[in-house]
Amino acid sequence: MSLNLENAKSEAIITQKSWLSPSELEAEYGFSKSWQAKARMKNSACPIPFTKIGGKHILYHRVEIEKWLEENKMNGGAL
Repeated sequence: MSLNLENAKSEAIITQKSWLSPSELEAEYGFSKSWQAKARMKNSACPIPFTKIGGKHILYHRVEIEKWLEENKMNGGAL
């Protein structure tokens, strides 16, 4: 049974798009477009990785977003 689950996960990863638009990033990860715009600024405390195509179109590479999430996660702890 777990083998089928692993196969399903692998197939889902293969069929996922590599590049996400701001709308797709919002739908999949929950980051609003306004938050994304703020996080793209150079002076952001935690700048999100992105690519700008033709000086206008913003795209996010899924692998870079996953890496960024791991690098910037906060572990909960006692106060």
